[in-house]
Formats: sequence, structure tokens, C-alpha cells
Amino acid sequence: MSNQDRSATVDDKIYACLDLERPKSFFLFAGAGSGKTKSLENAMIRFKSEKKHLLLKLKGQKIAIITYTNVACDEINKRLKYDATFSISTIHSFAWELIKPFQVDIKAWMKEKLKNDIAELEGKSRAGRPGTKTAIDREKQIGQKKQRLGNIDKIKKFTYNPNGTNSDRDSLNHSEVINMTADFLLQCPLMKRILIKQYPVLLIDEAQDTKKELMDAFLNVQKQYSDQFVLGIFGDTMQRIYNDGKIDLGPKSLPSGWEVPEKTINYRCPKRIVKLINKIRSKVDQHVQVPVGNQIEGVVSLFIVDTRSNVDKIRVEADVAEQMFTITRDEKWSQKGFKVLTLEHHMAAKRGGFFEFFQPLYMIDTLKTGLLDGTLSGVSFLTQKVLPLVLAKRVSDEFKVARIIREYSPIFDEDAIKNSKDPLGEIRKANTAMEEIYALWANGQDPILIDVLKKVKEQNLFVIPDDYSPIIYRTPEQQNAPESDEEQDAVIGAWETALNVPFSQLEEYASYISDKSRYGTHQGVKGLEYPHVMVVIDDEEARGFMFKYNKLLGAEGHSEQDRRNESEGKETSIDRTRRLFYVTCSRARNSLAIIAYTTNVETVKDYAISQDWFSDDEIIVL
Repeated sequence: MSNQDRSATVDDKIYACLDLERPKSFFLFAGAGSGKTKSLENAMIRFKSEKKHLLLKLKGQKIAIITYTNVACDEINKRLKYDATFSISTIHSFAWELIKPFQVDIKAWMKEKLKNDIAELEGKSRAGRPGTKTAIDREKQIGQKKQRLGNIDKIKKFTYNPNGTNSDRDSLNHSEVINMTADFLLQCPLMKRILIKQYPVLLIDEAQDTKKELMDAFLNVQKQYSDQFVLGIFGDTMQRIYNDGKIDLGPKSLPSGWEVPEKTINYRCPKRIVKLINKIRSKVDQHVQVPVGNQIEGVVSLFIVDTRSNVDKIRVEADVAEQMFTITRDEKWSQKGFKVLTLEHHMAAKRGGFFEFFQPLYMIDTLKTGLLDGTLSGVSFLTQKVLPLVLAKRVSDEFKVARIIREYSPIFDEDAIKNSKDPLGEIRKANTAMEEIYALWANGQDPILIDVLKKVKEQNLFVIPDDYSPIIYRTPEQQNAPESDEEQDAVIGAWETALNVPFSQLEEYASYISDKSRYGTHQGVKGLEYPHVMVVIDDEEARGFMFKYNKLLGAEGHSEQDRRNESEGKETSIDRTRRLFYVTCSRARNSLAIIAYTTNVETVKDYAISQDWFSDDEIIVL
């Protein structure tokens, strides 16, 4: 059977599941570069071409498609010619549209959450030592939450912007919306019925990274209403990149009666790289991909770097690029026309120049996902309000400066302008505020982030987010209060460290998460591909417990914890590392260079050959 025929068969199976008279849920299991989203689009185009969508329109129903990014939403919408039968959105947008009408329930949920948060903080406060910086910060947090709780009954309608900072009094943040949706779907029978009534078909792309609690809620609805509701899951457990995704989501964990089509063609990678990634995942499952028949052979090289003596890693990586040019004769390698993918984010942060801002926030589990996708409210405030304003001022784009201030600043609050005796004075006040803030950059200065935020607060230009307002609002006396013997609130401590860095690090971080940087990681390149890829793996520099390349490459034995996790069926650091290695290697369309820093050169080389990952002539020891 030809590659085209195989894809058509898979697409036929998906389409058959969309029979609204006999609905059937499915999991499309497909590896990297296999065109999962393409199959989703093909099913929808056929659904429309065969006029099945007209029945939905008559009933006022839609097919919901949840995809990973706004860019992906736009692309699918374009392919489906913006047909209103298909509701295409990110998970945050979909969740909000589902719960938005339940304003009374939202208010009750928020009250309960805030009461619980306050009780927890007050318990810590009673156990701690008064008068310390930690105690002062905690009291500010309690005050903020009590103020928010006290204001809730005044809120007529909660708001939420999936792409915004959500810092207004009536706003919900990203995690609140996701957690609330999961709770409502699990606990409220009416919400389940509304979901299946509005969307008899729900398709989720990259489902392995949908937050576990929300994915469980969708699966619960499907189980209860399997004869009325199609849940279509598109994903690959090997490509799960977020720790809050559902670990065991896969064909073996699904209820009986599901269709499980499988795509085995890799349309992205050349033959040599397909062979490599098949070997990488062979110990996890039996999913084997085949390259497209007319695909090029491709190039793979493993560079093993001995770190028993001091190594200039930036110089090494430049040398590797030159050697890849010699091997491939492709000038992109000599002109920095390649993507560098690192073991961990803070490795990319070091190379990209934003390590001190990124690292403290990344170490906090509750902040990690929002930091990586830019949705963390304290981060989005900086990247969507403060940074664009400064960049616009830097190039004297006064029109953009005015637009940002009008859109976000309390100075231009409708009530403030209406009640002001001098509306023009309010406008002049905004101009003065901006000049005061931008003066921090005078004479080529690179101001500290916290100083910029204090100026923003002082000039009342924007409302400071709760994430770090206790730090910004400290008086000099409070700032100099003694440190506590007890551990500082981890989140506040992380923000205090992150904000005491030059503003330029925020610029580099924003470039990184928008994929404009030359550096990236497996999380940052989800769904993306590049002609030439350099993968840098270095356990010593990563300094993390999440990933262990020395173990994956045979240079370090399994720990007692690894063996315990394996025996209990739990995820190990080796499992996580294997997934990362698979995802990074599978981004390359033409050539792939892997740099492994290690003190066990011969062991790594022998292991790589024994596993048939690389041949001897593909390995270069530096």
C-alpha cells in the first residue's frame, strides 16, 4: 500500500467516527511529522463537502476544535474557509466560552478558592515569626486576597482574555479558568449536557499536553454520553512536554469501544533521522515510522565532547557548526542558519542572555508552564504591556505609545476621564508618566526590572499584578526588615530574584518564547520544524533532576529511585529524557548535529553504537 493510500485509510476511519447518528470516539496515534493536524483538517473538509455540517447548523450546534496555538487556529480556520460550523480555539479560549455564562457559579467557585487561600496563608502566618520580610509579604498577600474576596459581590460580570494579562478587578487568570472548567464538568451535570448539546463533536489536537484535570473531565463526559458525543484525540504520548499533561493518555488507557487509527508516515524528516527517532522510542512502544518514498537520505552526526578539562562550549558549538558545513556542504551551517535546541530551558536561557530572569521562576512548579508559554500573568504583564511600550518609545513611535496607554492605563479609565475636571490634563499626565519612566534608559542605561515597575506604580501608568505587587509596594523600612528563619514564600522569593535583573533580559526572554531566538528547547519548538538542527545535551550544565542524558546514553547507572519508579510503573528521569531527545531530533528536515558533553566519552560512544543509534563513522570525539 502506498503512503498516500495509508493516509487515506486513516482519514477514512476518522471520518467514519463523525457519524452523528452513530458517534464513535477515537484516538489518532501519530508520531512526529506525521501530519496529525492535516488529518484533522481533511476530516473537517470532507464533513463539510458531504453537507454533514448542515444538520449541525439546523440544530444550532458546532464541531469544536481545540488546538495548541493561535497561529494553528488561524491556519485551520483558513483551510475551512472560516465556516461558523467549526469553533476553532485554544484550550483557554474554549474553556472560557464554555463557563462564561455561569457567572453565579464562577462567583461561588472564586469565593471558595479565595477563602481556602486566605486560611492557608493565615495558618502559615500564625506559625511564622512576625516582623520579618516573609511575614510582611504574607500579610500583603492576605490583604490582597481579602480585598479581592470583599470585592467579588460587587462584580457584575467576570472577564477573561485568553491572550491578555487579566489584571483588572473583575478578571480571572488562566489557571483559574482551566481549573474551574474541569471542576464544573466533573461536578455539574448541567455543564456536561450543555457541552454535548453545543458541541456533539470535540476534537483536541496535541491532547497529551492538555492539563490532566481537564482531560480527565472530557474523558468523563465521553464515558457518560458515548452515544451522543464524539471525543477525538490527536496526539502522541512520546511528545508530551508539559508536566501537568496527562501521563497515561494513550491507546492502552482508553475505554473499550474507541477507534485507534495510527499514522506511521513521517513527512518531515529524511530517512536517516527517521531511523534514529524510531530507535530512540523503540524501548517505549512499538510505533515505527516510515519516511516518504522520495525523501532525501539526510545527515546525522554525534559529537562527543570530553569535559574532564575546561571546555569553551560556545567555541565548541561554533566548531561543530563548521564541521557540519564540511560534512553537508550546506552554507546554512556556516552562516548560523540552524536552530540550537538545548537539554533544558535554562541552558537556552544562558546562551540567550536571560538566565537570571528565567531561572528562579522556572524552579517553581506552579509557575513553570505559564512561564514557558508566556501566559503567567506577571510575565504577560511585562511582555504585553511594559515591553511593547518601551520598544515603541525607543523608536519614537508615539502613535503606538498612545495606543498602549489608552488601552491599558487606569489614567484613561472611562470613569476617570468622565469625572475629571480637566480631561486634557489627564492626557498630559499620561505623557509625563511615560517620559518619567523612559528616563531610566537615559545615557544608554539598562535599568533593573524592579526599578521600572516601581516607576510604573509611582506614575500610576498600569495596575501592578498581584504576582509581585507585595515586592513593588514595600516601603524602604519593609524592604530592610530582617529575613525570617522560616522559608520565604517561594513564589514571592522567585519573583524578587527575577525582577532584580537588567530590563534587557526581559527582551531576550520575550524573543525566546516567541521563537525569534536562535535557541530553543523541546517545549519551545512544539509542532515546529527546521532545515538544520543542533541538539546540545549536557547534564552538568542542566543541573536538573528532570532530565538525565548520562543515564539515557549509558554513561550513568540507574538510581534506586529510578528502579523503584520503574517497578511501580511511574515515570523516571530517563523516560522524560527519552521524550525530549525524540522531540528535539525529530524537528530536523535535512541535517542533525548532536553535541553530548560528558566525562565518559568511550562509554557514551560504545553505548550509542550498541543501541544502533549511530554508526562509528557518524561519531566524532572532540
